[in-house]
Amino acid sequence: MPFSTYKSISAVIKKFQIKYVLNNFVLETEFPVQNSFKEELDLLFTDGVIDNSEDAICENLIYPVLKEVWKPYRSKLTLWSHQALTYDEDLSGVPDYIVTQRNPLGTIVFDKPYFLAVEAKQDKFEEGWGQCLAEMIAVQRINDDLEKTIFGIVSNGKLWQFGKLTLDIFTRNKNFYTIQDLDKLFAAVNYIFQQCELQINRDS
Repeated sequence: MPFSTYKSISAVIKKFQIKYVLNNFVLETEFPVQNSFKEELDLLFTDGVIDNSEDAICENLIYPVLKEVWKPYRSKLTLWSHQALTYDEDLSGVPDYIVTQRNPLGTIVFDKPYFLAVEAKQDKFEEGWGQCLAEMIAVQRINDDLEKTIFGIVSNGKLWQFGKLTLDIFTRNKNFYTIQDLDKLFAAVNYIFQQCELQINRDS
């Protein structure tokens, strides 16, 4: 089954026997937002066509935020766009964005994934989380390490929600973030990248 066939968190939880917890786990970790980024975003909101399609939302709002925060981590982490991910016939598809450990052979080699981002199509966050959680379970099984924490983000570009999967427990962050408050959003995304890097460092 493709990831997109999972339409709710509850469907994924029941199928894969995952426990659901609602709790704030994101510890905002300050990340400076460049003025040039703020100006570009303001220009897009004022004069751009940013949400007429799913591709436009991904390209104009979601990917630029992820890319900006990823840059300082690029020696350890690689940011992939629309890379196929397959564990078995129940868990396969193409996540919008995946962050993996950087492979020593180069950026074209897909390595261990830690972090996924999914667009909430037509603002359907429950469906987005169903898909994202299925992807997180696939990553957990591909890595063959249930104790590693896998992170997920579901966003419609303007509103951002965070979750994590450790062992058989999925925790959804109670607080949401918005692109109107870039400092807080960048700090939240930075925390996720930081946690991914820490896990890699512990394995080294």
